Amino acid sequence: MNAMPPYKQLRRPITDRIIAGVCSGLGRYFNVDPVLVRVLFAFAAVVTAGLAVLAYPIMWFLMPEEPVDAPAWPSPPKTP
Repeated sequence: MNAMPPYKQLRRPITDRIIAGVCSGLGRYFNVDPVLVRVLFAFAAVVTAGLAVLAYPIMWFLMPEEPVDAPAWPSPPKTP
């Protein structure tokens, strides 16, 4: 039986991806809709003349991929 970690983990999910799962992982970590993160990322890319796009491959490289047996998001509430 896998125990839930006592802290939130920033990971790229394997199910809710468009390119690599970076925006989806950020959305899950901050508990917001991943679509909102994608829209904000696109807006930041336009405002910074593409400079924000450099952050995506860096985060893709640094964020570990979620394990295959991880629970689906949102996770069910913990029972006592």
